[in-house]
Formats: sequence, C-alpha cells, structure tokens
Amino acid sequence: QVQLVESGGGLLQTGRSLRLSCAASGSIFTINFMAWYRQAPGKQREFVARITSGGSTSYADSVKGRFTISRDNAKNTVYLQMSSPKPEDTAVYYCYALLKRSVLAAPSDYWGQGTQVTVSS
Repeated sequence: QVQLVESGGGLLQTGRSLRLSCAASGSIFTINFMAWYRQAPGKQREFVARITSGGSTSYADSVKGRFTISRDNAKNTVYLQMSSPKPEDTAVYYCYALLKRSVLAAPSDYWGQGTQVTVSS
C-alpha cells in the first residue's frame, strides 16, 4: 500500500505564509513526480504546482511568484510554501504523486486526503 499524508493546512490572513507538507510512504520503488492540486467550494480541482524527481518545477499562473514547491527525495516528501496568500487561494489542497511500486510496475496515480487552507482578508 502507498499513502500520501498532507499536513500544515489551517487558517491564515493575507500577508502571512504557510507551508504544506506531503509525505509518501509504503511500498515505493521510485516517484516520477509530485504535485499539488486544490479545489475550492463549487469549483473543479485545479493544478497548482509540480516538481519532478530531478527538481524541475512548474506552476499555475495564479500562484507563480507566490508559491514555491520543493521536494526531499530522501524522505519522499513534497512541500508547498505559500507566500503572499490571497482569499482566492482558499481551498482544499491535495497532494499527488505519480510513482512506481516496483521496477516492473507501471507508474500509477496516488492522492492524499486533502488539507484545508483558508485565507482571510
């Protein structure tokens, strides 16, 4: 079994920073990339940021320059540093990983349970 467990969500005001963490555990051979998505009430889940095993990153335009994704490969953990948050960043944030459980296995999708982030003005 593979689990992704997020932590670090909560309530914050604009101008404050927050860091989300997501740790992957279980039977993992290699992680291709990890990412963060979010879903606001009444909206579809949307991409936030992604980081590959080699450290290449990409961001949604809405968070570029404000959020930073990073990764600790040794710990199978990904982070999302949220700086200059806005009320429109309020959402449930989900961790995602594309990984292989063995050398012969095909890459598979895994999701965390989500962590609520609420930004007040």
